[in-house]
Amino acid sequence: MAPIVHCLARQDIPPGPLMSVRVRQAKRRFETPGVAIEAIAPAPLIRFRQVGLDIGGRTIIDGVSLDIRGGEVVCVVGPSGCGKTTLLRMIAGFVQPTAGTVTFNGQPTAAPRPDVAIVFQDYGKALLPWRTAAGNVALALEAIGLPKPQRPARIAELLALLGLGGHADKYPAAMSGGMQQRLQIARALAQEPTVLLMDEPFGALDAMTRQHLQDELLRIVTDRGITVFFVTHDLEEAIYLADRVIGLAPNPGRVAREFDIGLARPRDQLATIEHPDFLRLRRALFEFIKAAES
Repeated sequence: MAPIVHCLARQDIPPGPLMSVRVRQAKRRFETPGVAIEAIAPAPLIRFRQVGLDIGGRTIIDGVSLDIRGGEVVCVVGPSGCGKTTLLRMIAGFVQPTAGTVTFNGQPTAAPRPDVAIVFQDYGKALLPWRTAAGNVALALEAIGLPKPQRPARIAELLALLGLGGHADKYPAAMSGGMQQRLQIARALAQEPTVLLMDEPFGALDAMTRQHLQDELLRIVTDRGITVFFVTHDLEEAIYLADRVIGLAPNPGRVAREFDIGLARPRDQLATIEHPDFLRLRRALFEFIKAAES
């Protein structure tokens, strides 16, 4: 029998977040004369193991086991009250499980981390109204201790990245909802996060603005190798964004289904959503939600 050599990836893939993107979901064999080479994915970045949460004698989450790999976009769907946001808060270190473990790079998520950023749905409450756009981004740079002389260039870079280059001196009240959400994302990226947690960030936006922000999000996280945990009620949004969609069932919250998306990237708002596989997945998710709600 040929010997087996295990490797993480080809040698021409540099280490770092992009390596995780390129080797995710990888378990492939390469046959060479006399040697079978097996490439295996790296250890998960975030790991839930038999996680439970009891509050006031009521079980909110029960037996959740889930792996999230570096560079992966994972969307979470399910009926209201099934624990989607609770899982997000566990990753953030805001909520501690009463059973099981949640780990980040092998370490318990005991407290908030500077390399984990959160984008909320309610941008109106998330942004500081007395600070300009530049001032809101500066808040994150202050928190991570970036020297003051380096901040203006970094702020300008981030605002330009989100299409807000000409709005640095505007206050949130003078900006549209889409602009405010772009600003919240810019502030989150200022932390240079490894993981971006997003709790229905586009739910309050109109359809066209939501589509533009979906595409911008995919472009940014792909370029930077950021891992995304994205909570949404929009099934089409989940399919469009994700590498995997996790379906939760309620009472108590638990992982009921996982959907591997497998749609080609980069994705397109017209071609992707008209693809037969997209339509098949949409139907499967719709049937899952309908059954979970019954």
